Amino acid sequence: MIRRKSMLMVLGLVAALSFSAFASDWAIPAGASGVWSFHNLNGASVTGLHIEFEQEVTIVSKVDVGGYLAPVGEMTGMVFDFIGELVDYGTVVFEFQPVEAVPSLVMWMSGERPVGTPFFTSVAVLGRLFGQGIVAVREANPAALGAAFEQFFLDNAEYLSGLSESLGMDLQTSLMPIIMSSPAEGIENFFATIVGMLGATSLEDVLEGGINFGALFALLGL
Repeated sequence: MIRRKSMLMVLGLVAALSFSAFASDWAIPAGASGVWSFHNLNGASVTGLHIEFEQEVTIVSKVDVGGYLAPVGEMTGMVFDFIGELVDYGTVVFEFQPVEAVPSLVMWMSGERPVGTPFFTSVAVLGRLFGQGIVAVREANPAALGAAFEQFFLDNAEYLSGLSESLGMDLQTSLMPIIMSSPAEGIENFFATIVGMLGATSLEDVLEGGINFGALFALLGL
């Protein structure tokens, strides 16, 4: 079952890509700055943190508990990377401006590899992670990927049957060769197409829409 969080503590996506298991517990306005804390719940130390915003922000201050992750580059921008070491259950607290800014993607890193569950807040980022995750599972375990899509089509048989009829094509027959051969960008486009058919514009719309992504999200560790 897909876990629910508030709009500011949105869903994570994981997979054989080993995205980071991680919790973002709160987002509290503090005067003119936003304050967010991120906790390393991976079960092991991490060596980095990657953060993306959809607008330019300035990180005013950062507090590390259980280690230290040094910034790589400037503290104003849209993409930030930090390297060093933070123990399991360690915490990093950020204060940034403007206060209304919200991270669109945050991932713990081990070397150059994301670990655990990422934190993200947009359909676009979900689509990107979905495409990357599908390709990673396809390379590691294509049989598991095929089984998950088989369940996906079973779970949505009625909806997809009507859609197939209206399009004059069998979606499962047409889409699976694409899924099993396309690069991550192609899978991302497939996801965007399905989401577009739902008229979804937010993560909540995706989860509450007419398509049940449960089997696929389960495969990816959501």
